[in-house]
Amino acid sequence: MIDGAVENADQAAARIRSTIEALQTLPFFGSTKVVWLKSANFLGDDQKARSNAVQFALEELSQLVESGFGPDVALLVSATEVDKRRSFYKTLLKRAEVQVFDRLDSGRAGWEEEATEIVRRRAEKRKLQFDEDALDLFVLLTGGDTRQIENELEKIDVFLGKDRAVHLDLVRKIVPLSRAGVIFELSNALAMRDLELALALVRRLLDQGESAVGILLVAIVPTIRSLLLAKDLMERHRLPRPQTPFQFISAINRLPADATEHLPRRKDGSINAYALGIAAQRAHRFSTNELIKAMQACLDANLQLVTTQLDHELVLTEVVVKLLGD
Repeated sequence: MIDGAVENADQAAARIRSTIEALQTLPFFGSTKVVWLKSANFLGDDQKARSNAVQFALEELSQLVESGFGPDVALLVSATEVDKRRSFYKTLLKRAEVQVFDRLDSGRAGWEEEATEIVRRRAEKRKLQFDEDALDLFVLLTGGDTRQIENELEKIDVFLGKDRAVHLDLVRKIVPLSRAGVIFELSNALAMRDLELALALVRRLLDQGESAVGILLVAIVPTIRSLLLAKDLMERHRLPRPQTPFQFISAINRLPADATEHLPRRKDGSINAYALGIAAQRAHRFSTNELIKAMQACLDANLQLVTTQLDHELVLTEVVVKLLGD
């Protein structure tokens, strides 16, 4: 193994040449030899990678890869970043098996749809069959990180054995629940009118050190607002209840601009349509009047949390019960 995490261009060039020498050294007693250039940080587009010394050394390594180094020697390269414009990367594409583990930008509009398709394709290769709710949660918990997606799919694959059905409870059990995951679960519990689970998740977030105001403004208010907006769009424009969030996204995109100008936006100005798509699947469980009253209850709760000494869990519990109670 050759450590590819270096501090400067001279070290990088030296590690590349050490790799070349290792590849040219025959394995002992006819065994298979693996040369691993690990965690290389000079294959991107920074100052180290652009230096002449590194580029000349990579050209030598590319020529060796092109000519081959025998069936008993294998080269493994792992890198934190790779400039796909460079000739070394193009040589690897032609002569080697390349696996790219890019992380999607979860702040960019449409990342959820792209991440969902990645999960679907990789799950199909393993013949895993996700329920829609399970798929939504899996996508959010893995956040578009392809390395984590692959790791968590492998865990599910091994856990299931011959069974191929992936249900929501299994995702909750197998995939680590991050702060974002708990917030998503709380939002989902509210939208599904699951009072017991919603109260349990509120307590869990408080126990994890989340502020009551944060839980209200980050999880509860956006969920109720999305439900209300989705319900209004469906009633006003006669949109059917979608089977998947992306069906609702397509429907929103077909509406005139003045019909969507009031919808919440991301930093880049695009509509946060995925959240509305999920809400549209659940909005039939609530009346418009219930959701309006719930928004007022959130306003009252916010005032209580910042201006009174009332118990925070009690305040949040009251909001949840007002929304979900019969």
